[in-house]
Amino acid sequence: MKKLMTMARQFRDDENGAAMVEYTILLGIITVAVIASVIVVGAWVGTQWTTLSTTLP
Repeated sequence: MKKLMTMARQFRDDENGAAMVEYTILLGIITVAVIASVIVVGAWVGTQWTTLSTTLP
């Protein structure tokens, strides 16, 4: 039990774990932003392509 408590204290005091969690959250936010941007730009390009293709003939 004492070893478990020692490990828990070391994990709590270790700043690398906290930094890793922060970077993981930041990476998730960036990933969501990139996916949303690709979807929005894709929809815009699709609309522009449809407009162009109906205007040409």
